[in-house]
Amino acid sequence: MKKQLTKAEEEIMQVLWELQTGSVKDIIDKLPEPKPAYNTVSTIIRILETKEFVGHKPQGRGYDYYPLVDKETYSNQSLHKIMNGYFDGSFKSMVSFFMKENDMDIAELESIMKEISKDSSQ
Repeated sequence: MKKQLTKAEEEIMQVLWELQTGSVKDIIDKLPEPKPAYNTVSTIIRILETKEFVGHKPQGRGYDYYPLVDKETYSNQSLHKIMNGYFDGSFKSMVSFFMKENDMDIAELESIMKEISKDSSQ
């Protein structure tokens, strides 16, 4: 999966990841105000299908849509793209940048590392 999503496509995917499956109306209901037009969301869904991020199954007179790419996979790919594009592929540089930008100290980083270690051992 090398395709990137636009902001609008990513917003739709965030809703689908939350819903797991839903119609265009279900997706619109979950979007913040101002709500986009039905045709707009329907067009974005078709683009996401073309990009192979979304699949569909018949449901009544319409379709239910569901993600074909899980959120973790997409997030991982996006992070690597940021790391490679802005930090010369250096995870250390990226973490250092975010620590400075968010005014984190070593204790907070150690706390995060303990959480990661705990999660990976479960």
